[in-house]
Amino acid sequence: MASKLKNLIFGKPKELEDPHIFHAVSLVAFLAWVGLGADGLSSSAYGPEEAFKALGHNTFLALLLALATAITVVVISASYMGVIEHFPFGGGGYVVASKLLGEKFGLVSGSALLVDYILTITTSIASGADQIFSVLPASWAPYKLMAITVVIGLLVVMNIRGIKESVVVLAPIFIIFLVTHAVMLAVAIFGRIHEVPVVAREVQTGYHQGMTTLGFMGLMALFLRSYSLGGGTYTGIETVSNGLNIMREPRLKTARRTMILMAVSLSIVSGGIVLAYLLAHTEPTAGKTMNAVLLQTISGRWHVGGIDFGKGYVFVTLLAEGALLFVAAMGAFVAGPRVMANMAQDSWLPHRFSSLSDRLTMQDGVVLMGGASLLTLYYTRGDIGTLVTMYSINVFLTFSLSQLGMARYFIQRRKKLPDWHKRLAIQVVAFLLCVSILVVTTMEKFYDGGWITVSVTALLVVACLLIRRHYVSVRGSLARLDEILEAMPSSAGKPQLPLDDKAPTAAIMVSGFSGLGVHLILNIQRVFPGYFKNFVFVGAGVIDSATFKDQEEVERVKADTAASLTKYVELCKGLGLAGTARSDLGTEPVATVSDLAIQVAKEFPRVVFFSGKLVFERERWFQRVLHNETAYAIQRRLQFAGQQAMVLPVRVLESRARGA
Repeated sequence: MASKLKNLIFGKPKELEDPHIFHAVSLVAFLAWVGLGADGLSSSAYGPEEAFKALGHNTFLALLLALATAITVVVISASYMGVIEHFPFGGGGYVVASKLLGEKFGLVSGSALLVDYILTITTSIASGADQIFSVLPASWAPYKLMAITVVIGLLVVMNIRGIKESVVVLAPIFIIFLVTHAVMLAVAIFGRIHEVPVVAREVQTGYHQGMTTLGFMGLMALFLRSYSLGGGTYTGIETVSNGLNIMREPRLKTARRTMILMAVSLSIVSGGIVLAYLLAHTEPTAGKTMNAVLLQTISGRWHVGGIDFGKGYVFVTLLAEGALLFVAAMGAFVAGPRVMANMAQDSWLPHRFSSLSDRLTMQDGVVLMGGASLLTLYYTRGDIGTLVTMYSINVFLTFSLSQLGMARYFIQRRKKLPDWHKRLAIQVVAFLLCVSILVVTTMEKFYDGGWITVSVTALLVVACLLIRRHYVSVRGSLARLDEILEAMPSSAGKPQLPLDDKAPTAAIMVSGFSGLGVHLILNIQRVFPGYFKNFVFVGAGVIDSATFKDQEEVERVKADTAASLTKYVELCKGLGLAGTARSDLGTEPVATVSDLAIQVAKEFPRVVFFSGKLVFERERWFQRVLHNETAYAIQRRLQFAGQQAMVLPVRVLESRARGA
């Protein structure tokens, strides 16, 4: 019953060796635009509003603000085209900073991205709830936090099921958003063409008054502040470069199309909304978003035969806008766990975050991000102003490091790239824009929530440094076991002893050829001298986030696993023992090895299973987090199935490793 319920909620496991699996889980450009581009496009719901509000009564600067917003979207998107071209397997800001500036810069960028994606989920869903509750009765307001909690839970489930299934379901929302907002901008801008001369005079008058009271530098300072506080508009642009792994081949071409679609749509919608605020004389209203006020202003006279079509249009548009913000959180649920997986591969985070579930999603990362976003939601009480401030800082920190890294890349390769100066110019302009927004936002909003982002990011960096230190220490300690490989006898010229399936058999569960596996063989021979006549080596080729790229990579993992086990068989031959191997592919070693072991037990009835477990000098709680309990988990499954399973200790001398 539990298995059926799990399959109903999360979907059935996917078959790794299915030749069509990558087609089934990857996205074409349009669906990638929906799943990843929605993060950028949906930011038009709160980014332009924050920028326009920052102008105060100086709305005459809105025309310049609209133009600057559109241009900035294009410039940053163009700069990330270079990231896509030179890092076609994804990773975004973390990979760029790690490869081009150094691993410590990559750590800062990756930590900032993780905090950013958690805040993106909370901000997108909180803003979506604001849009929807703007057209609902005021008495419903107390239920907003509960509604946001439910939506986050649903998105966690949908992302565990698989990104493609989730995006296909949500694609109609994206289309409705585009249509309704196209109507909004057309009516607000082109429907008020006759008011352009009046607005132009107001802008001119406001400019002269501003020059008189504030002076040119004062006006520029006001504009820069407004422009920077609207930085939330650009926060989703990097998502495309982080999510390249889920795009359909040819991956690079699909990613370029996705980025172009997002850049064009975001620049038109975000710049158009700022211009529409100006032309429609939209002002902030308590309990409503500015988009809600704008929609009600332009559709107030849409009555035909006593039917208020305007009210219906406002409701559908805000509902679509709110729902798209929920879809935007999908982009963070996709890209965030991808960054976590990349950092786990580099040992900055627990290795388990690089694992895939049987649905081929990074389940642990999805669940952690969902839980962290809920904590953020209840800490901020869903206040969109605080949330936008908190996550804009880290976005532009990552942007700045990425642009700096790419600028350095083009300078270093100027002799190999004929158009390097053009590409460098784009990166430099984007870098200056991002740094200016980062500095102003941090200074302006540091005490309004910015300090929390800075503090949490700094704590995460420290935690990652400690995690890396631990893994390096363990690797140093285990390296001593590999010394034993040099003393092992050669199998050359020795006969392969036949297997006897009725004789006592030792099945050793290993994860690659190393001194650790040899240590297990020798320990078994020491504890049970001459008892076991057969040695069966059981191994799983684990497909994680780093290897799940294409079918060829899956086949390579399968071949490498078989080759590693063959080395153990050859070692047994050299030791004068009868040996064989059994292997399989999977995303989770416990289930894969356990199922394989049951098959081995049917083939060799007198089998005893052995596995190794790291034992530390001083057992601490974090060691159980950083090192999964694979050996004990497999032992429990096999013992429940009626099989004999033993876990042999492998000592880890941490002090010796640190001294080395």
